[in-house]
Amino acid sequence: MDRSKTIPVAGGKVHIGGKAPAVLIAGPCVIESEEQTLGIAGALKKISMDCQVDIIFKASFDKANRTSLQSFRGIGMEKGLDILREVRKRYDLPVLSDVHEPGQVEKCAAVLDVIQIPALLCRQTDLLTEAGATGKAINVKKGQFLSPWDMAYVVEKIVKTGNEHILLTERGTSFGYGNLVVDFRSFSILRTFGFPVIFDVTHSVQLPGGGRSSRGEADFIPDLARAAAASGVDAFFMEVYRDGTTPLCDADNSYTLSALATLLPDLLHIGSLIRKTR
Repeated sequence: MDRSKTIPVAGGKVHIGGKAPAVLIAGPCVIESEEQTLGIAGALKKISMDCQVDIIFKASFDKANRTSLQSFRGIGMEKGLDILREVRKRYDLPVLSDVHEPGQVEKCAAVLDVIQIPALLCRQTDLLTEAGATGKAINVKKGQFLSPWDMAYVVEKIVKTGNEHILLTERGTSFGYGNLVVDFRSFSILRTFGFPVIFDVTHSVQLPGGGRSSRGEADFIPDLARAAAASGVDAFFMEVYRDGTTPLCDADNSYTLSALATLLPDLLHIGSLIRKTR
């Protein structure tokens, strides 16, 4: 198994890749309110301490690719960044969010520890190079329409900016209409580029389209996550929500915090066994 670079996040507070233990990137799909976001962040901080795992908090301030114009998109960049700044300060967690336009990158880089490029925008050259020029860690989600081999050209665009703090995320591949499948060869192929590989567990069980909002099959989350752990992924990406609530985005393919706390020790244990073979 090839060993990836070790990418430092938040000034080295968290390390992803190489022989470093697996990291969890988790949070709500979208920032709905300050109360919702801080509540989930606090619960994740406790899970981090209980499971002795590094956590990067993720939440989108805007979901620009919702299926329907009537779907909830978020609270906007300015308010969203303020809330993420508070998460960082209150819980000492690194933070990650998406950018959708080159013009958003500079403001976001002032707050975020990881800048994320959404899957549907992963070939947008201006967005990739603007993000790369910040020197921050860049998490690129592989488009549902791309083979893992095609991500070599995405990587090249960022590397040309002088930034090699790159993370590559598998999130499933379109298989017919309204379905995604995970080709587990993808983890090995992406790893050959020399950068850490992440598995976006919850988006991989999404059933895109098919109406005004995407559906999902969250029951498959544990099986896919354990299989990815056995493939040696460097981090798990999961959208989570508080028990007893219903998220305004990706409700069918998100995971409850209580279920995450039960599953995570399995993933870390499997991952630790695999790392001994690297």
